[in-house]
Formats: sequence, structure tokens, C-alpha cells
Amino acid sequence: QVQLVESGGGLVQAGGSLRLSCAASGRTFSSYAMGWFRQAPGKEREFVAAISWSGGSTSYADPVKGRFTISRDNAKSTVYLQMNSLKPEDTAVYYCAAAITRQLPIPISAGRYAYWGQGTRVTVSS
Repeated sequence: QVQLVESGGGLVQAGGSLRLSCAASGRTFSSYAMGWFRQAPGKEREFVAAISWSGGSTSYADPVKGRFTISRDNAKSTVYLQMNSLKPEDTAVYYCAAAITRQLPIPISAGRYAYWGQGTRVTVSS
């Protein structure tokens, strides 16, 4: 079992920044790839970013490329999502997720992720 707890969400003005954190426990953190997904009101959950077990590979959804950065600290069992130049359309509940795999390419489909956090809300005002 893997437990994931997100933090760092909140209200920010357009153009601002937030850093989300996701603390993991329960299994060896370096055993799995990590991803961030988001779900806006009335929309389906969508992929945002993912990082391999080592941190050596990353993947981003097109809408966030160049603005968001995913990283991980295996010593702290934590994955981060640095979000810059935020836009109102980034408003959503953000979820971190764990996929028990060290293989590449990094999974970007929600169905590949076995464990999920409860989510943290991000609201970007215009």
C-alpha cells in the first residue's frame, strides 16, 4: 500500500505561482513513477505531469509545458509540482498518483496509476 498526501494548494492571482507537494509513505518511494493529474469542475481528470522513479525522465501535458515543473526528492519521499505563470484555466483539484513501475516511458494514463491522494484545490483568479 502507498499513502499519498498533497499540500500547497490555494488561491492565487493569474500570473502567480504555487508549489504543490505530495508526501508518500508505505513503500519504497524509489520503486515507483509519480504523476500529477487535475480535475476542473465539470471536466474529466486529465494528466498534468509525470516523473520517473529516478527523476531522470519527465513528461508534461501540452497546456502546462514551459510553466510547470515536476521534481522529486527520494530521500524525503516527496514529489513536487512547481506551477508558474498560472492561468484561470489551471483552476482544478490537483491529485498526485503513484505507478508501481520503473519502466520507461513514464505512464501518462490515469489507469496506470494504482494509488491516489485526496487532492488539493488550486484556484486561479483573473
